[in-house]
Amino acid sequence: MGSKNKLKRFKENESFQNVLEPTREEVVEGNFKWKGNWNKDFFKNDNPIILELGCGKGEYSVGLAERFPDKNFIGIDIKGARFWRGAKTAVENGLHNVGFLRTQIELIEYCFAEQEIDEIWITFPDPQIKYKRTKHRMTNTEFLQRYKKILKPNGIMNLKTDSEFMHGYTLGLLHGEGHEVIYANHNVYKNEGSPAVVTAIQTFYEKQYLAQDKPITYIQFRIK
Repeated sequence: MGSKNKLKRFKENESFQNVLEPTREEVVEGNFKWKGNWNKDFFKNDNPIILELGCGKGEYSVGLAERFPDKNFIGIDIKGARFWRGAKTAVENGLHNVGFLRTQIELIEYCFAEQEIDEIWITFPDPQIKYKRTKHRMTNTEFLQRYKKILKPNGIMNLKTDSEFMHGYTLGLLHGEGHEVIYANHNVYKNEGSPAVVTAIQTFYEKQYLAQDKPITYIQFRIK
């Protein structure tokens, strides 16, 4: 994407009421006014809040919002030029139950209050296969504890990935740490019993993976 295109998208994001782009300082120093107030001030309802972490173009957040009008969705990514597409689609389609937050996943507990979130989706994260990068893996122990803080006591986690490595790593960690694995499938399009929501929404990259006959994996779990 050219720099002109990026600048145009950043500018357009600023005009969208469904996009929030706080500075790192604002979030870390405790000045982020939406923390603890997402239902009351942002969505203006009491419906459950579901996050999509590393939302990319925002296809999953928008797809879920269309299917579940009685729930609220927030797509989170550090790259605003990417989720511009999802934000624009939501505006064009009059979807008021989906928003986008530009921030780093590591700062998630600064953006949401304890037990403010009902469910979290992680869709096609970078598996960070190199050993030295395990600290950036989005289902490592440290990240799971961050999610636990903001999730309600019975909050649900969902991991959908094309990486068999990430699938295996996460399953092993969940079993090893005693978390509750609700459902696991190493090939959702070829094995029966996959939840409809997992196969009904396909991201841009997911369609490419499927064209290459790559298996798409899915785990649903609770953090203990």
